Amino acid sequence: MNQLDYPFHFDGRGRTAQTELSEHIRDLIEQVLLTAPGERVMRPGFGSGVMQLVFAAASPEVAATTQFIVQGALQQWMNEVITVEGVDVQAQDSALLITVQYIELRTQRRGVAQFTTPGGTS
Repeated sequence: MNQLDYPFHFDGRGRTAQTELSEHIRDLIEQVLLTAPGERVMRPGFGSGVMQLVFAAASPEVAATTQFIVQGALQQWMNEVITVEGVDVQAQDSALLITVQYIELRTQRRGVAQFTTPGGTS
């Protein structure tokens, strides 16, 4: 079953772009990670606040904080879509590499999504 692609755009035929379920789930995870709480009017608690850490120096402490924030946000907002198996966050140079391992509840397939957030000054 196809879902709307994120970010919203039109495909080559001028229709609303669609994507497969597994890619749609990755898009949903990305929305949770990149949305700051308070950013959505009708859901003020939605998001993770990870982008607020962009201005913090990439360090083991920031990586541990990010891991805790991501795990909690995904369990809160994605619990009807995925089961989070693990979140790994590593500080690399001036960025954070976030790896999310999960199981799609509908298909029972395992998935891995990786995101890199730019860091502040090191």
